[in-house]
Amino acid sequence: MALENRLELRLSQKLILTPQLQQAIKLLQMPYLELSQFLSQELIENPFLEETADEVSADELTPEEKDSIEVEEPEEDAGAPLEKLMNFSVDEYFEDRISDGRDVGYFNPGTITPPSFEQFLSRKPDLYDHLLWQLRLSHVSENIKRAGEIIIGNIDENGYLTASLEEIRDAGGTWPEEVEKALAVIQSFDPSGVGARDITECLLLQIRALKLQGTIVEKIIRNNMNELEKKKYSVIAQQHELPLNDILAAVKVIEGLEPKPGRNYSSANPNYIAPDVYLIRTAEGYQIILNDEGVPKLRVSSFYKNLMQQNNAFPKEDKQFLIEKMRSAKELLKSLDQRNRTIYRVTETLLDLQKDFFSNGVEQLKPLTLKEVASVLNLHESTVSRVTSNKYLSCEHGVFGFRYLFSSALSSGMGSVSSTSVKNTIRKIVSEEGSRKPLSDQNIAEMLKKDSITIARRTVAKYREELGIPSQIQRRKSAH
Repeated sequence: MALENRLELRLSQKLILTPQLQQAIKLLQMPYLELSQFLSQELIENPFLEETADEVSADELTPEEKDSIEVEEPEEDAGAPLEKLMNFSVDEYFEDRISDGRDVGYFNPGTITPPSFEQFLSRKPDLYDHLLWQLRLSHVSENIKRAGEIIIGNIDENGYLTASLEEIRDAGGTWPEEVEKALAVIQSFDPSGVGARDITECLLLQIRALKLQGTIVEKIIRNNMNELEKKKYSVIAQQHELPLNDILAAVKVIEGLEPKPGRNYSSANPNYIAPDVYLIRTAEGYQIILNDEGVPKLRVSSFYKNLMQQNNAFPKEDKQFLIEKMRSAKELLKSLDQRNRTIYRVTETLLDLQKDFFSNGVEQLKPLTLKEVASVLNLHESTVSRVTSNKYLSCEHGVFGFRYLFSSALSSGMGSVSSTSVKNTIRKIVSEEGSRKPLSDQNIAEMLKKDSITIARRTVAKYREELGIPSQIQRRKSAH
């Protein structure tokens, strides 16, 4: 088949999202913190946006602001602001400010208090820094220090060595004996157990630091890790021909060891959840408050609006750029207003549909789907999905993700019940069980059946795993 170039006309139907609609969708799915960062960036890039103490919604814009701004002829000449701007002198500005030196790059020691040196600490030392500090204080050869640095660089945040000795030897160009000596040096460092290659070696290093070599504690760690994990203490006692109480005392020592020695030196910052919506109970009912703390409150700058009305103030290309920026500022304000209204409406609907949950707690959570909320609000299901994605709601029972309020339905003697409510009931049953005789999945299913909730044993096991609850054997503290 020959290749050729030709022009063709085709008719087709396509669904194209306008830039304004794309921006509205983007803002709608942004959580609180991401929205704050986005608006701060827009405030820097768009000269027509300025921050104000009072929030300005799109409905508060004047009729002139809502009209199209693609006007070539200005309405009036208010040349004063432009003349002042054009005659602005940088030298005069610095002459006015030279008294305290604040704007010319230095501070006057007599008027400004110097900052504390504690403010210059960028971050706390992590596990890598802690180990490297100990290595540099060690009296070892340079080759061992070089191999030790490579070893420390391959220790993960939990304190385990993730590279083999052969890889470390090849990377450092050292002898195998030097690598092994370097590893032995690092394994003697604080925290105890660091530099281990598996959990058994990690625990044995801690046993060595406690001077418990040769005891039943060391024997259990070396030979009975599988039985220890499954809490088969009777089997361990029979194998070592010791009383069960001696085994339980040794197990108590092992439980006091640290399986992740590096986690106390973790440099990871905690992730705090900032609710997007607050629900506050009052005498008249619930009050819905959108979280706007730290979010810039924006409005269209009146200075730049007046500047745009000047005769021949800017070249045609510059004026077109400013027109686009002003249009972008107005569309952003409208999209923000639409976002807040939509989130408020969805929260109001969830409050109405899940009234028992907000009044009485998780046990009263009802089955709910996105489609049900969308039908009540006369919105598309995808819109409700964007509103509830990665957003959190704070009420008197705690902070919950919006998606927590949506769950599938399970049949019961009292009608349908939420799967989230069933999970909470399973967690409550397990928390109240006896530690020496934990309940099996079948026992839990039978207890749920007494509450008119009929689910299979495998469903209980599935929910238990989703909740992070160990199995019956793992929950048993001692075997008889």
